[in-house]
Amino acid sequence: MNTKVTYLKFIVVTLFLVWTILIVSILINWFSQENRHAERLALKEATVSIKKDLAYRSWVTSHGGVYVPITEHTQPNSYLAHIPSRDIKTESGKWLTLMNPAYAIKQTMKNYSELYGTKGRIVSNTPLNPDNKADKWESDSLNIIEDTRTPHHEIHPIDGQEHMRLIIPLFTEEGCLKCHGHQGYKVGDVRGGISASIALSPYYDSAVSRLKASLPYVAVVWLIGVATILLGYWRTRRYISEKIASYEQHIFSIVDMIENRDSYTAGHTKRVGKYASLIAKQMGYSDRAIDKLYRASMVHDVGKISTPDSILLKPGRLSPLERKIIQQHVVTSYQMLKRVDIFQGIAEIVRHHHEHYDGSGYPQGLKGKLIPMLSQIMSVADAFDAMTTDRVYKGRKTIQSALEELQLLAGKQFNAEVVKAAQIALKGVASPKSNQLPVNEIEKERFVYFYKDQLTGAYNRDYLNNMLLINSDKHSEAPYNCINLILLTNFTQYNKEKGWEKGNKILIDVTQSLIFSFPEALIFRIHGDDFIVLHKQHYPIEGELGPIDALLEGTEISLDTLHVNIKEDGIGSVDKLDNWLVSAADKEIEINLTA
Repeated sequence: MNTKVTYLKFIVVTLFLVWTILIVSILINWFSQENRHAERLALKEATVSIKKDLAYRSWVTSHGGVYVPITEHTQPNSYLAHIPSRDIKTESGKWLTLMNPAYAIKQTMKNYSELYGTKGRIVSNTPLNPDNKADKWESDSLNIIEDTRTPHHEIHPIDGQEHMRLIIPLFTEEGCLKCHGHQGYKVGDVRGGISASIALSPYYDSAVSRLKASLPYVAVVWLIGVATILLGYWRTRRYISEKIASYEQHIFSIVDMIENRDSYTAGHTKRVGKYASLIAKQMGYSDRAIDKLYRASMVHDVGKISTPDSILLKPGRLSPLERKIIQQHVVTSYQMLKRVDIFQGIAEIVRHHHEHYDGSGYPQGLKGKLIPMLSQIMSVADAFDAMTTDRVYKGRKTIQSALEELQLLAGKQFNAEVVKAAQIALKGVASPKSNQLPVNEIEKERFVYFYKDQLTGAYNRDYLNNMLLINSDKHSEAPYNCINLILLTNFTQYNKEKGWEKGNKILIDVTQSLIFSFPEALIFRIHGDDFIVLHKQHYPIEGELGPIDALLEGTEISLDTLHVNIKEDGIGSVDKLDNWLVSAADKEIEINLTA
């Protein structure tokens, strides 16, 4: 639609991506938090398990070990063989064996692991029992504990599965020396540690389950956000569309105003838009570029709002100064459009549509590729419509003739590539029906503003010339065929004797009489004291000039007439009429005189 709508779409897509990324980030963070929570739970369980073992160990240690019956499951500890009282016999004859803290906790941990899955054991880098030898992770952790004397935990794999592993140091107590004193330990030394390992997969699975349960609610929140973004987009787009429509309506109203002022401009912008679009399509431009070009074509003459009526509405050829003034309309158009956001994208196209490929155009005299390509396309379309539209001073060309002229100007005024496309795109268009002649009384008055004799109200010589030019066009409908020339003989002498005021009254009265007597004809004043009555059909007026004879009675001004057949005598301009009159005088063509 325009840059603002494109920018709005960019913002909407950006908001959608940001919102989606935010939700995904929240989910990822949530999942991460759940995993960390699962790990904290596993660590807590491992801690509780070890503290339970430590409490039991402390109780066993406080008693210097405990004696239990020897069974298949609980055999005498071979690693305590150095203790004389390892095995004792009760008075009832039952044998008991000493279980030191390590032995007792080992059995407790084994039973707990079978029941609850928590793997725990007493470990040491210098164990009495080789089964208590620390593995690689436990050994590294014991080395760390030697320095920190605090528990150490870490997520570490066991048999390919992630486990929360915790080791808490075992400090040598007085009761420990009974079994381990020979190893050189003193009270307070780190003798080893109690290790616990908790499989994390159940905790992770629980976290995933909680996350999955929450996904529908998260999806609802995401959808609400997306719906809000889309609602905002549609409302903003509608606002922009309404604003664009308002702006375009305003600009098009100005264009309509110009077209209502200028009969040539009427329909011109739409035709230029149509021709430019056809050429651009032939050249392979995108629909978006074609739409941009069409919109530019519709407002390319909006700057003519500042052109004076005396120049804009002039049906004849412009003087060099007038042409220079009207050329300013492209600058005015550019300045008007660039101030409105929605037209900034087309302002440059409009600005340069009168530049010529060879650099001879205006307003900046750009050349070749420096001229925007869409401006070059509009330039060809604009010229084509000018060629195929009637002017007061020049008849329109046929479609084929216009295309041939474009070809002649290729590489000079126009881009040859654009002209080549125009030859194909425009060859089938219909010739526009246009006419700069007035069609009602108001247009007639406005039209002859430029051609009316200020003294008498009759049409002037320039208007006669334009009418004869149009009349000579083979496309002209209902052409004029008859000229009746009325000459006021001795009028100059009357002026000298009676004064200009009375002479002017004679001219005014004669004009009014002719207008009244011949309402279907056009009345012209030429050469100061000569009049022409222009009829579509041959019309003998000699017998109908009585009212004028009555006006001239007693003035010594005589009335002479001359009839001219426009078609047969080839009268296509005032100059040709003057030449014909001179020729007629030289050949002493008979002139009928009327009193």
